[in-house]
Amino acid sequence: MRLHLPDPDATDRFGALLARTRPPRAVVHLRGDLGAGKSTLARALLRALGVTGAIRSPTYTLVERYPLADGGDALHLDLYRIGNPGELEFLGIDAADGALWLVEWPERGGDALPPADLDLALAIDGGGRSIDLVPGTPNGEDWRARIVEHPDLRVFVVPP
Repeated sequence: MRLHLPDPDATDRFGALLARTRPPRAVVHLRGDLGAGKSTLARALLRALGVTGAIRSPTYTLVERYPLADGGDALHLDLYRIGNPGELEFLGIDAADGALWLVEWPERGGDALPPADLDLALAIDGGGRSIDLVPGTPNGEDWRARIVEHPDLRVFVVPP
């Protein structure tokens, strides 16, 4: 499924839609070139989940942890700077950590990452962004179905 996010406000609204429909535990892989909007979407989702204060890009820290309003933590990882998947060991996290994983540049983490429930591929599209939603697990299939069924989705759908 391909969606179109024409402006930053649409990105914020889509992040809120992801928050309203998310399962209790989820792993999201955020793919796309530099500037595609991965961090912007992650920030919008975290805000919609009640994260207050500064939401820092994990570009240099590699991982940022945020307490969620409904309990548990969100882990926001940016793996652009790692040289190989083995370096993830040094971050001190494992698959049981966090209710929500938001992973930028997941291809650099390889098999050291938990599988994505939802894989989001972002790309610059004119003045906005396109986003492809690909479920990777049964949990992701259910999440995608809740997104598809949600009335707010229609504003983002790209006509065939």
